[in-house]
Amino acid sequence: MHQPVMLDEVISSLNLKPGHVVLDATVGGGGHAGAILKCVTPGGRLIGLDADEYAIKAAEEGLKEFSGSFKLINENFRDLDRVLSKEGIKSLNAVLFDVGVSSFQLDSAERGFSMKEDAPLDMRMDRRRGISAFDIINRYKESDISDIIYRYGEERFSRKIARRIVQERAKKPIETTAELAAIVRRSIGPRQKHFRIDPATRTFQAIRIAVNDELAALEEGLKKAVSWLDVGSRIAVIAFHSLEDRIVKNLFKGYAGLGVLKIITKKPVGPSDEEVAANPRSRSAHLRVAERI
Repeated sequence: MHQPVMLDEVISSLNLKPGHVVLDATVGGGGHAGAILKCVTPGGRLIGLDADEYAIKAAEEGLKEFSGSFKLINENFRDLDRVLSKEGIKSLNAVLFDVGVSSFQLDSAERGFSMKEDAPLDMRMDRRRGISAFDIINRYKESDISDIIYRYGEERFSRKIARRIVQERAKKPIETTAELAAIVRRSIGPRQKHFRIDPATRTFQAIRIAVNDELAALEEGLKKAVSWLDVGSRIAVIAFHSLEDRIVKNLFKGYAGLGVLKIITKKPVGPSDEEVAANPRSRSAHLRVAERI
């Protein structure tokens, strides 16, 4: 099960009450959703979205005690307007986004998100999507691969990595996470001994973001979510790296300037030391909250 990040901070920031209608745009394993449902029932309702069908199944199992008070739907949050309209929702009292790859996905070795286990190059959150990591690595032009790694991974060795990828795939297709990670490490060479993280981390992040079109989807989903909020209702977003957090920060700031949102968190809120010790994956989380005015 996905361990919900900054659960207490999220719940307290959303000002939830019984009867509220809430959108959990990234339901994952259902950890945040369960805590939200405790606050809004009886009488409340939660709509949970996730692009990952396996996360939906896990969340349904974990939320059984709230049967009848929630609906989980296997859709990307960029399509939340269509989903909410179909469900007859007129407006929302709160929205939560917990973006990026989840522990649920990282721990599923066969999904190809992690470098820790050898697995087919996939990285699709929604397995119905056509483009996989294999397609990008083996079919995209060298310049396109370099651009992806630089833009989404902020990797300064992007050109060197892309060049090595193209050289290696000319010999045979690059099929697994272990193969790709090894290629990236060889590309960087002896410099990697100075790295605090695995030198392949940024490349894997970049390819995953490209496969799932994550940044464009986030901006699109956030804009739609704000339009569905009631006056006085709040939106909370947990981001895990600078590219995501920058989108949230700039969008909230832009809406604040237009008089649409009031920013509640002047600076992003991070996890406590105790939470980081218990769940090291939470260490890079940033929570931002805004209120519809």
